Amino acid sequence: MKSFRFAVKQIIPFLFSYLFIGLAFGVLLNKAGYSVLWAFLSGVFIYAGSMQIVMVSLLSSGVPLAMIAVMTFFVNARHIFYGIGFVDKFRKMGWQYPYMILTLTDETYSVLCSLEYPEAVDEQQVDFTIALLCHLMWIFSCTFGSLFGELVPVDMTGIEFSATAFFVTVCVNQWRQFDSRIPAITGLASAIIFYFLLGADRFILPALSVSLIILAIMKDTISIGMEGANDDR
Repeated sequence: MKSFRFAVKQIIPFLFSYLFIGLAFGVLLNKAGYSVLWAFLSGVFIYAGSMQIVMVSLLSSGVPLAMIAVMTFFVNARHIFYGIGFVDKFRKMGWQYPYMILTLTDETYSVLCSLEYPEAVDEQQVDFTIALLCHLMWIFSCTFGSLFGELVPVDMTGIEFSATAFFVTVCVNQWRQFDSRIPAITGLASAIIFYFLLGADRFILPALSVSLIILAIMKDTISIGMEGANDDR
C-alpha cells in the first residue's frame, strides 16, 4: 500500500494534462464521426498523447493510414531514446516488461528519471503503478471525452489548440530539465529549414527524419554533455 500511495503522489502534477488532452481528443474524434469504441481503443493501443489529436485531422482529411503510421512513429521516436536507459531495469520486471515499454511517455519518463525511492517501497511496483495509473487515466479521458461530445451538443471550435499548448509545455519543461540543448536546437532548426523549403503542408516528416538521424549520430555527444553538467553540480 505504501508503494501505491507513493506512486500516486508522483503523478498528481501531470494527471490534469492527461485528463484535458484526452478529453479534447475524445470530443474531436466524436465530431469526426467515430464512435466511443474507437476512442476507447485508441486510448488503449495507440496511447500517443497529442499525436492522437493530430491523427483525427489527418483521418478527416483522408490521409492514408500508412502515412499516419509513419508520422506517428517519427513523432514518438524520441521514446526510443528514452527507453534505452530503462531496458535493463524493465527486463527485470518479468511479464510487466512489454507493458512498461508501451506506456513510457514524456511524463512517466521524467518521473522515473528523477525518482528517489524510500526504503519502505517496492521499486518495481512503484514503476508499474505509475505507468498503469497514467495509462488508465488516458483511456478514461479519451472515452469520457467521446461520450461527452456525443451527449452534449456544444461548440468545441478551437479545442484542437490544446495540442499546441501541450507541445509548448512539454518543450519548455524539457528545455529546463535537460542540460543538453542539442535536441531542442536540432528540432527547431530542422523545422524552420524544411518549412521554408517545402511549405507548411510537407515539412513535418522530412524535419522529423533529419532530426532523428542527427540525434542518433550525436547521441554520444549529447550523453557526455549531460553527464558533464550533472558532475559539475
